[in-house]
Amino acid sequence: MTAATATTAADTAAAGLVATTADVDAAAAAEPSALKQTLTPLAVDIALPLGGYYLLHSGFGVGTAAALALTSVVPAARAIASLAVKREANTLATLMLTVNLAAIALTFVSGSARLMTAKDSAVSSVIALGILWSVRAGKPAMTAGLKPFVTKGNAQRIAAWDAAQGDAAFRAKENLYSLIWGGALLTECLARLVGAFTLAPSTMAWLGTVLLLAAIGGACVLGGAAVEPIEKLIEARLADATAGTTAEAAASGIQAGLTDH
Repeated sequence: MTAATATTAADTAAAGLVATTADVDAAAAAEPSALKQTLTPLAVDIALPLGGYYLLHSGFGVGTAAALALTSVVPAARAIASLAVKREANTLATLMLTVNLAAIALTFVSGSARLMTAKDSAVSSVIALGILWSVRAGKPAMTAGLKPFVTKGNAQRIAAWDAAQGDAAFRAKENLYSLIWGGALLTECLARLVGAFTLAPSTMAWLGTVLLLAAIGGACVLGGAAVEPIEKLIEARLADATAGTTAEAAASGIQAGLTDH
């Protein structure tokens, strides 16, 4: 191979690498839309119903049952649409709808202060059991929050996440994250239920909030056992994909340069 041919091949390989870099830049430009797509379910299925409830109930004085019923329209419509169009369950919308229906039913329960405290734990138990059941159903509910946290709206990380769905180790950690949160919230619910009938109502008035914060904090800490391995798996896939693409582009460039001469 002559020096001119080698130079041409090197230039072509460099062009291939530049093209690869351009692809990366294009993927980076697509990140805002990828982040929007990832966060939309959280905003529509969780934030919208919750925000709507507090706006109607606290802002406009709508009754609890009526406010819950009105804010159940969107999750109900999305849950039904998902089943009808995609033939799959919308985990977040279904969970939100179930929680709202349970809360509506509990608005008709009245009694002593202890019973009212116990009633609050019933709603928490619906959330906890819903999260645990979602794992059994193969659609872990907490993934809706975990995926944006890990992928950070990066299109390549989102693609790596989606590709990892076939990895048993990845799925195990993804399920573990929801199990940790479901278990923490269920423990909080049981502790509040026990406290409702064993401690003074005045004590439970503040202790209930402490128990909830402790459950959330504990889940965040213990969740690291799932988050860290998932992040390492995503990073490994990204590294493999980047190395493979760069090597392929360089090889193609060299081959093209040799073919021309």
